[in-house]
Amino acid sequence: MRRFSALWKHQLWLMCISPSTYMAAFMFLCFMGLMYLKGLVDVSLSPNEQSPLEMFLSVFWLPVLFMVPLLTMRSLAEERRMGTLATLMTTPVTAWQVVLAKFLASYFFYILLWAATLLFPLIASLYLPQAAGSKIFDAWQAATGYTFILVSGAMYIAIGIFASSLTRTTLVAGMLSFGMLFFAIVGAGLMASFPVPDSGVLSFVGKPTDYIQTFRQLEDFSSSILDTRPFFLYISTTVLLLAVTSLVTEAKNS
Repeated sequence: MRRFSALWKHQLWLMCISPSTYMAAFMFLCFMGLMYLKGLVDVSLSPNEQSPLEMFLSVFWLPVLFMVPLLTMRSLAEERRMGTLATLMTTPVTAWQVVLAKFLASYFFYILLWAATLLFPLIASLYLPQAAGSKIFDAWQAATGYTFILVSGAMYIAIGIFASSLTRTTLVAGMLSFGMLFFAIVGAGLMASFPVPDSGVLSFVGKPTDYIQTFRQLEDFSSSILDTRPFFLYISTTVLLLAVTSLVTEAKNS
C-alpha cells in the first residue's frame, strides 16, 4: 500500500507539471463558462423548461472529447517512449498498480475541473437574486447531474489510459482516445437513430443500444431521476478497461 501511495503521488506530480494538464483546464473552463453564460442568457430572454444548469450539463460531452485525451495521452505512451516505464516495471510494483495510479491521478484532475464548474451556478445564484424564482441553482438537480458526470467520467478516463497503452506516441494516443470517446458517447445515439425492426436478425440490437445511450442517461439524471443501470455499466466497463490495460502494459514490457 505504501508503494502504491508513493506511485500515485508521483503520478499526481507529473500531472501537475505537464503542460497538457493546464491546456486542458484552460480550454475546459473557458468553454464551460461560456456555455453556462449562454444558458443564462437564453433563460432570461425567453421562458424555458430547462434550467441553466440542465442546459449547461447537456453539452458536457463536447469538452470531454478534448479534455480526456489531453489528461491521459501522456500517461503510458510518453513513459514507454522515454523508456521510464520499462524501468518502473523492474521495481517491486505490478502493472495493475501502475495503471491504477495513472488512472486515479487523471481522474482526480477530471473531478477537480468539474468541481470548479460548480462555481458558475453558485456565483449566478448569489449575484442574480432577482432570478431566485427561476431555479438557477437546484441542489438536488446539481447532485444527480454531477453524479452522472463523475461516474461516466471514470469510464472516459479509463478509455484514455487504454488508448495511451497501445502506442508510444502521445499524438497517436490522443487521436485514439478521441476516436474511442466519440464512439462511446455519440455512437450509441447515432445507432439508435436508425430504424430497427421488431423482429428478425437485427431485433436484438434495439435494447442494448437504448441501454448505452449517454444522452438519454444524462437526461434522466439531470431530471433528478436516479437509475442504477448506468452505474453498473460505467463502473464495470471501467474495471474491464483497466484490467485489459494492465495486461497490455505487462505484455509490452515483459
